[in-house]
Amino acid sequence: MSHISHKSSEAENAQGEVMVPLQRRAFLRYSGAGVALSGLVLAGCTDDRLNDIFKQVDRNSGIVNVGSGDVGILNYAYALEQLEAAFYAKVMQEMFYQNATRAERIILKDLADHEKIHAEFLYAAIKAAGAIPIKKLTPDFSSVNFASRASVLGTAKAFEDLGVAAYNGAGKLISNPAYLTIAGKIVSVEARHAALIRDLLQNGTFVGPDVVDLNTGLEKSKSPAEVAAIANTFLAQGSKIDVSSLPKD
Repeated sequence: MSHISHKSSEAENAQGEVMVPLQRRAFLRYSGAGVALSGLVLAGCTDDRLNDIFKQVDRNSGIVNVGSGDVGILNYAYALEQLEAAFYAKVMQEMFYQNATRAERIILKDLADHEKIHAEFLYAAIKAAGAIPIKKLTPDFSSVNFASRASVLGTAKAFEDLGVAAYNGAGKLISNPAYLTIAGKIVSVEARHAALIRDLLQNGTFVGPDVVDLNTGLEKSKSPAEVAAIANTFLAQGSKIDVSSLPKD
């Protein structure tokens, strides 16, 4: 009887590990590709005058200016999504991912797919507006230990929290309702990413006072300048972004 009980316990544990990633994947399932498909239609309906808003800078300079106006905001978001997509792509090639639990691998793969979709979508949206997307940025992840679970998930948490705060802060700067709809859809996905990473770090903790204002109950936001200062620490020389042309409020 003890042998049978032991086998039963093993089966229950195995089933539990399978169910956890499936439940978490359901949390994300309807938030990835749908954003790109519905948002791209909206982006294609923008005014041709947006082409004049974006000011292209010297691509050989040490700083990448995202531009101004709504297209500048899109390029700003595109820069952040490039950074996140590059991070998760790197994670999947390194030691921690290879040694991670099945649940962790499934979640990180889903997040990698989503961020890639977001980056590709924003590139297409900028092109659809008749503007020029910023160049492909080169990341600098030298501060990340990709063999360490704490380092990888801690960095993922920082990126996802930064992404949510960035979209929250940029929303009020967008004048085109179509772009605001797009930003709202993407930030909802980023918030789910942030919640999942926090749950991986400490089970049952999806959000905390570090990202939610306890007085208002609303998620905190960061200005483009605040976000760029953090993002630039993960971007190589020649790929650091300049957001000084974006609206201030």
